[in-house]
Amino acid sequence: MQQKTKQYDVAAYIWPSYHHEPRVENFWPEKDGEWYTVRRGTPRFPGHDMPRIPLLGYQDEADPKVMRQHVELAMAHGVNVFIVDWYWYLNAPCFERQLNEGLIPALKGTDCKFYLMWANHDVNDLWNMHVDTYWHKPTQAIWSGQVNRAELEPMFDRIIEKYLTLDSYYRINGKPVFSIFDYANLVTGLGGVAPTCDAFNWMRQRCMAHGLPGLDIQAIAKSGAGVEAGAKLEAGSEQQTARDLAFDSATAYQYCQDCGEIGDYPVWANNAISRWQGYENTYGAYYPHASIGWDNTHRNPSFSDHCVVKNATPDAFEACLWRAKAWLDARPNQAPLVTINSWNEWTEGSYLLPDMRWGYGYLRAVKNVFGGR
Repeated sequence: MQQKTKQYDVAAYIWPSYHHEPRVENFWPEKDGEWYTVRRGTPRFPGHDMPRIPLLGYQDEADPKVMRQHVELAMAHGVNVFIVDWYWYLNAPCFERQLNEGLIPALKGTDCKFYLMWANHDVNDLWNMHVDTYWHKPTQAIWSGQVNRAELEPMFDRIIEKYLTLDSYYRINGKPVFSIFDYANLVTGLGGVAPTCDAFNWMRQRCMAHGLPGLDIQAIAKSGAGVEAGAKLEAGSEQQTARDLAFDSATAYQYCQDCGEIGDYPVWANNAISRWQGYENTYGAYYPHASIGWDNTHRNPSFSDHCVVKNATPDAFEACLWRAKAWLDARPNQAPLVTINSWNEWTEGSYLLPDMRWGYGYLRAVKNVFGGR
């Protein structure tokens, strides 16, 4: 008898900026989102992989027909979950049209799921390609990603009612997964580790009040995340801070958060992967992560090769996926979830969508390891 192939949950992050977002129209005045920046990509050094040209064109990702194409493409290559970067500034959502008008309608009738990663970082001129965001001098924050308890509660109630109760929302053991990008920023806004624990308990209880069995609160692990939160609040070590916050799980967002913005891809990626065991020790359940690459020159006019990871290829990425699969196979009692940066981070050089240089190579790498649907 032929043994049934194991199914994995392969989750790719979505940067939901490739549609018109009025709140950042001053950055992208051509009214189709950050395609404005992608179209202006230029090589900064010999051999630089620029410009990045999407094989499918400069699509409007708030269009449900476009996103249905993306969903079908993803599932054919083994991706069955999207993690949507979700933003909330000045008590209002930002970049939600891609999710509300594009992705959610496109998921109907499929087995593909989504969940939210609350991208609660502050915003400066990061998305303004005419300003050097990280170089020369610090830039002033435009919006703060922090919230206090009075702001958190109605925001999270809205998330429950609008997203967490949907059949297409991804769950582990029946609990919707809610990921937090910068928990140090959350702890600071809420006033400390103890108030944050109380807020997490309230969030779980609110989910149960809506008929859900609870909430899986997922940390984005990165070098110094817990140390940063602890240092701000004098709460001790990274490990103790994470344990006090009692996250249900953790994963990563981008290898650059562990290993910086330059390097040779195989060495860079291996360095990040070597941290997985430490993260498991800190957070309990750790879901492995694979990043496709890193190139942040799009957004920064004077950058050359000091924010580029070189020698990123589909084969090198596939090697990371094999490492992730082995990690999951060695832990049969936890969810078979792997995260990937990303589906469409064109301006950071890390995307699965096909382009004019690699074609469908990165998608085929996923299918080679995890199979298609």
